[in-house]
Parts: sequence; structure tokens; C-alpha cells
Amino acid sequence: MGQGNKTQTWMSEFILLGLSSDWGTQVSLFVLFLAMYLVTIVGNVLILLLIRLDSRLHTPMYFFLSVLSLVDLCYSSSIVPQMLVHLLSVQKSIPISFAHCMIQLYFFIALMCTECVLLAAMAYDRYVAICCPLHYPTIMSHGLCFRLALGSWTIGFGISLAKTYFISRLSFCGPNVINHFFCDISPVLNLSCTDMLNQAVIFAASMLVLVGPLGLVLLSYARILAAILRTRSGEGRGKAFSTCSSHLCVVGLFFGSAIVMYMAPTSRHPEKQQKILSLFYSLFHPMLNPLIYSLRNAEIKGALRRVLWKDRLM
Repeated sequence: MGQGNKTQTWMSEFILLGLSSDWGTQVSLFVLFLAMYLVTIVGNVLILLLIRLDSRLHTPMYFFLSVLSLVDLCYSSSIVPQMLVHLLSVQKSIPISFAHCMIQLYFFIALMCTECVLLAAMAYDRYVAICCPLHYPTIMSHGLCFRLALGSWTIGFGISLAKTYFISRLSFCGPNVINHFFCDISPVLNLSCTDMLNQAVIFAASMLVLVGPLGLVLLSYARILAAILRTRSGEGRGKAFSTCSSHLCVVGLFFGSAIVMYMAPTSRHPEKQQKILSLFYSLFHPMLNPLIYSLRNAEIKGALRRVLWKDRLM
């Protein structure tokens, strides 16, 4: 199937080349990435449990954080387990069926889009908390928080359904080799022999999904910054910055790497660049989020101490 002629429009499978063809490197990467994946699972599950068990964290800010942890768990688990299995495989290239590839692509796009929209919702929550503190409990009601969270999932999975459908309808003429460790958008599109207009539309949709939420985040923080600068109290400014610092770190890491992936010019080795950026999205970013929120958030650390102390008393 790898060298089909130009009239071929269907492929039953693709071939994933993975991260490395050296067995020693594969074993080393397996140990490293397995450890990081376990840290990701433990960190995000711990965030979910703390927010569930501690009533002091039953606020809109931590509700959105729990949703973010769930998204990161799903995001990492949609890619990393297969990557770990491939790293231990003696085969240098791994076949993946066309249907499996499209399913993996669907969940990858869906969870990435969901996180984009969710980060924008979290920025709006911080805007209301700082710029409209007196009306915060009324505006950020349980109903609105639930609708924003549900809307993030609905938008993400809806956009992904449309994009994956159009990608699956493209013509693939061969070769069928994907120089990657999972079915990512760019490597799959590079195998298509469909006219560039259809591919350009898909990439334009990707950019819209990225730029739209990023614009809302920047608008929210522009207003937050203006409100902070109007605050005369140094203590008030410090408190406002501390409530936003963790979210700003997460936003910077997520959107910064997305901009590098989709907007920056490619290097001499674009495949290697795409693999590194994909590793950041699927492994590093979901692992760093709970660490950022736990290390920079006194309430999370306080909740952990209360839960541990309660367990000791029992």
C-alpha cells in the first residue's frame, strides 16, 4: 500500500515510524515517559480528589481547574499509552488502521479544542473575580459555570467531528508512512494528494480555533491589568496577581507552544520539530499543569494538608 499510484483514493492503514529506531534509545524513552505519565495521572487525579473532598475549594475557579485536570487526563491518555507500547515494540515501524488513525485524530483535536475554550472560560472567571468582585457570586453561578464547562466540551468535540470528517474524506495516494508517533494533523495532511485548497481550509479552521480563545484570554487579561493598575493598595495588587499567576503560566505554555507549532516557520527537520511539540502537548503540558497549580497555590497546598491530617486523625 505504501507506494500506491496517483489514482488511489483509499488506504486501509498507515505506518507510524515512532520516535526512534534505536532500541537502546527506545527503552530509555519508555522509562522516562512512563514515569512522566504516572506523574501526570497522580497529579491530575490528586487535584480532582482535593477539589472534591475539600468544601473550601467548591468555588468557580477550582471547578474549572477540576475540569482542566479531567481534560488533561483524557488528552494524555489518548496518545501516551499507545506511544509507550510502540517504544517497547521490536518493530521499527508500526501499522495503524485508517479507522484507528481517524479516531485518534478525532480525540486529539477534540481535547485540544476543549482546552482552548476552557482556558478562555477560566480567564473570564478571573476577569469577573477581579473586575466585578461584588457581583462575582451572582454572575459566576453554578449554572453558568456548568454551561461554560459543558460548552467547552461541546465546542471542542463538535469542531473535531467536522474537521475529522473532512480529513477522512481526503484522497491519500501514497506513500502511507507517517513520520510521527501518532496520527497528528500535519503528518496526515502531508500524505494527502487532494488539492491544496481543501487542506488550506482545514488549517484555517485550526487557526480560528486557536486565535478565537486566545483573543478572549488576552481581552480578559487586558481588562484585569487595567483594573489592577487602578488599585492603589499594594496588598490588593499582590492578591490579584497571585490569583492569576497560575492560570497565566498555563495559558502561556499552552498557547505559546501552539503558536510555535502552527505559526512559526519550520526548521530543517520539521518532522523532529513536530514530534517535540507533540510531546509537549501530550506529555509535558498535562504533567506541568497540576504542578503549577499546586506549587503556586496556597489553597491547594492547604487542602492537601487538611486531607492528610484528617486521614491521620481517622
